[in-house]
Amino acid sequence: MKKRTLRFTEIWNMSFGFLGIQMGFALQNANASRILQTFGADIHQLSWFWIIAPLMGLIVQPIVGYYSDKTWTKLGRRRPYFLAGALLASIGLILMPQAHLFIAFLPPLWIGAGMLMIMDASFNVAMEPFRALVGDNLGDHQKTLGFSIQTVLIGIGAVIGSWLPYVLAKGLGLTAVTSSGIPQNLIVSFIIGAIILIASVLVTVFTTKEYTPKELASFTVNKNELKENKHKAFGLQSIATDFKNMPKTMKQLSGVQFFSWFGLFGMWVFTTPAIAQHIFNTNDTHSTLYNEAGDWVGIIFGIYNLTSAIVAFFLTSLSKKIGRKETHAISLFIGGLGLISIFFATDKYFLIGSMIAVGIAWASILSMPYAMLAGAINPKKMGVYMGIFNFFIVIPQIINALIGGPIVKYLYGNQAIYALITAGVSFVIAAILALRIKDVSFVK
Repeated sequence: MKKRTLRFTEIWNMSFGFLGIQMGFALQNANASRILQTFGADIHQLSWFWIIAPLMGLIVQPIVGYYSDKTWTKLGRRRPYFLAGALLASIGLILMPQAHLFIAFLPPLWIGAGMLMIMDASFNVAMEPFRALVGDNLGDHQKTLGFSIQTVLIGIGAVIGSWLPYVLAKGLGLTAVTSSGIPQNLIVSFIIGAIILIASVLVTVFTTKEYTPKELASFTVNKNELKENKHKAFGLQSIATDFKNMPKTMKQLSGVQFFSWFGLFGMWVFTTPAIAQHIFNTNDTHSTLYNEAGDWVGIIFGIYNLTSAIVAFFLTSLSKKIGRKETHAISLFIGGLGLISIFFATDKYFLIGSMIAVGIAWASILSMPYAMLAGAINPKKMGVYMGIFNFFIVIPQIINALIGGPIVKYLYGNQAIYALITAGVSFVIAAILALRIKDVSFVK
C-alpha cells in the first residue's frame, strides 16, 4: 500500500499552522535581545539568556516525538501536541514584553527570560509534530514539495512577525516608550502574534486528517534498510536505542546541521547589537537610535524570510535537476557569503542584499535536510527521529550560547559584527559537508 497523492490545498492546510508559529518565532528572534538588553542584560550575557531556546529543544522535541508516535486521540496523532504548544506559546508572547508588570515578584529581566523559556518550550512542542506530520502524510515523491510549502508558510509568517513592529511604529505611530523602556509597537506586535498563532494552528487542526496507526503500518518500506530491535525498549531507553541505530544519511546530515545552526544562532543573538554598533553607531540600548536599529533588524529579518518563501517555490524543481544535497550546499554557501558581507556594509540599505543571500540559505535549511531525512527513515519512527534530529540543531546552539558571549567580550572586544562573520564561516563549512551526504529513500 502506498500513501495517496495529496492536492496542493491539502498540503498547504496541513502546514498552515506553521505560519503562526513562525510569526511568533520571528518576533522573538528579532526582538528578544533588544527586550532583554532594555531590561538590563549586557551584550556578552545575551547568548546565555538565549541558551534557554536550544535547551528546551534538546529536552522537549525527542520526548514529544516519541510520545506523538504512540498517541492516537479524537484529534489524531500529531495535532494535540501542536495545539497545546500554540496555546502555551501565545501566553509567553503576550507576557514577555510586559515583564515589568510582575516587578513586585521578580526583576523584569528574569521574568522576561522566563517568558522566553515558556515560548521556546512551547514552540518546540508545536514544531516537531508539524515536521513529523509532513513525513506521515506524504509519500517520498511529495516530501520535498511538502517541506517546501512548509518553508513558504514559515517565510510568510516570519515576514509578518519581523515587519509588524516597524509597520506599527511608522504606520500607526505607536512609538511611545512605556515606563519599562519597551515601546508600544513591540507590545502590540507580540499580542497580535499570539492571536494569529492560535488561529493558524486551528486551521490545520480542523482541515487535516491523519493516517491511523494501522494505515501507517501498512505502507511498504525498504526491508534492507529496516533495523528492528530484538528487545523492546520504552521511553528514554527507546529514544537512546533509536539514537544509536540512526540511519547513515541522518549521521551525515548531523554535521551539516551543526554548522548551519551554530551560524544561525549567532546571527539571531548578535544581529541587533552588531547593526546598532556597526551601522547606527550606538551602544545606548535606551536611545531612540538603538530602537531604530532594532526596528531595522526586523525589516531585514523579514527580507531574508520573504526571500526564503519565494526561493522555496523553486527548490523542488532545482533539487530534481541537480540533487537535494547539491541544492543545499549551494544555498548554504550563498548564505555564508551574505553574512560575511555585512562587515563591508556602508549603510543600512546594503544589508538588504546581505539578507537576501541569507534567505536563500534559510529556505534550504528549512526544507532540504528534512526532505532527505524523511526519505531515509522508518515511517513508524518518524516522530522520534524528527525529534532526535533536533539534537543536531540545538546542541550547536547550546555551544554557541555558552561560548558566544565570552568570545564577543574577550576576543572581539564587544564588537558583535565579528560574531556575524563567524556565523558566515560556519555556513560555508556546512556547505562543504553537505556534499558528503548519501541521499537515499527508505519508502518505496
